[in-house]
Amino acid sequence: MATWPAIAAGATYPNMAPVAQYAMASADQEIALARSAAPPSISADADVLVLGAHGYTTAVKGKNGFACLVLRSWTAGLSDPVFWDPNIRGPACLNAAAVQTVLPHVLERAQWVMSGVSKSAMADRIKAQLAAKTFVLPAPGAMCFMMSRQQFLSEDGVHWHPHLMFYVADASDAAWGANLKGSPVIAGHDDPAPVTIFMIPVKKWSDGTPEMMSMK
Repeated sequence: MATWPAIAAGATYPNMAPVAQYAMASADQEIALARSAAPPSISADADVLVLGAHGYTTAVKGKNGFACLVLRSWTAGLSDPVFWDPNIRGPACLNAAAVQTVLPHVLERAQWVMSGVSKSAMADRIKAQLAAKTFVLPAPGAMCFMMSRQQFLSEDGVHWHPHLMFYVADASDAAWGANLKGSPVIAGHDDPAPVTIFMIPVKKWSDGTPEMMSMK
């Protein structure tokens, strides 16, 4: 569902932190952060979801088919080392195709976490869905904006890059020229689901200011 840049060496999160550490100070603060994922021309008319005790709920109803929310660490692949990092805050604004086919998995994952489901049990549930052919794969064109200057995606003290994410089923990195020298396309994988997330950095943050940090 998402993939985060590598955390700083030595930072590991083997277990879930107390639930309170994943919460934000207020719903208003979370709404503002969620909206910062995309330019106001998109996020101002989007649905906005906030995380509560039992998962995400809709705090603001929009009208353009987009949905904005602040992703937490557990939207990463189950093998990602940041899976339980309580510091991760990933404002994202999903388009209609992603709202229909990606967001349900985000909401389900949050409900599992809030219910105390272990990572191994999550893996078993996903594998069972795949075996039963009930796992919904991303629709063509499913994508999201992650352009917030306030995003916190790693423990290296910077906000990484404003970027777009594209969700593609059964795709190889090579098909998009991803993770190759000189390519702007970065790929991550939503294990154990057969979904590849392609990330493409862009030049500006959602507020229109230029992103100055060069790609490593």
